Amino acid sequence: MRGTVMFASGLIFLGLLSANSSTFAQASPPPSEEAKKVEALVNKAADLIDKKGSAAFQEFRKKDSEWFHGTTYLFVYDMTSKVVLNPAFPAREGTIVTGQKDANGKLFHDALIETAKTKGSGWVDYMFPKPGQSNPSHKWTYVKSVKIDGVAGVVGSGFYPD
Repeated sequence: MRGTVMFASGLIFLGLLSANSSTFAQASPPPSEEAKKVEALVNKAADLIDKKGSAAFQEFRKKDSEWFHGTTYLFVYDMTSKVVLNPAFPAREGTIVTGQKDANGKLFHDALIETAKTKGSGWVDYMFPKPGQSNPSHKWTYVKSVKIDGVAGVVGSGFYPD
């Protein structure tokens, strides 16, 4: 009996540990063409922001362009969590998104900004609705730090693997 209780306790502990520990979190999406395209898009957008500053945003807003089509779009935040650009959810522009949690309780905007600040670029996953939907779906987002007209910011884009 004692062995069964210890075994069950061990399984519960491992389950809780893996569910709550970033040690076991996946740092990037599984290799895919979609992930490569998103990373390339963000890097290209960062280069354009470096050259044109916020004037590049006009191009990023164009529907059915390389920047904004289907569920693919770019977003830009400043480092205070202010949404500077989000053509898929324009009502979010001008809002401060720090402290907002996804459906699983993850502070995903904070994670996006922290990744850009500390690593320069990288992947973050979270739950977020696809454009035109209200129910959250699993999303992987690649972010990169940029200077927007001399001000530190972050540009990103993501994809829904499901």
